[in-house]
Amino acid sequence: MQIIFFMIGVSLLMALGFLGAFFWSMSKGQNDDLHTPAMRILFEDKEPN
Repeated sequence: MQIIFFMIGVSLLMALGFLGAFFWSMSKGQNDDLHTPAMRILFEDKEPN
């Protein structure tokens, strides 16, 4: 029975860690432009001279 309480505690800590990482990435602007990186592969790079 003690392992269940331990696993619940570990899972809550992990969830809080992921939630903190999500809020950190949103505040730093990681998800501002999701369209441009997907379209970048379609355009050819200029050839070096």
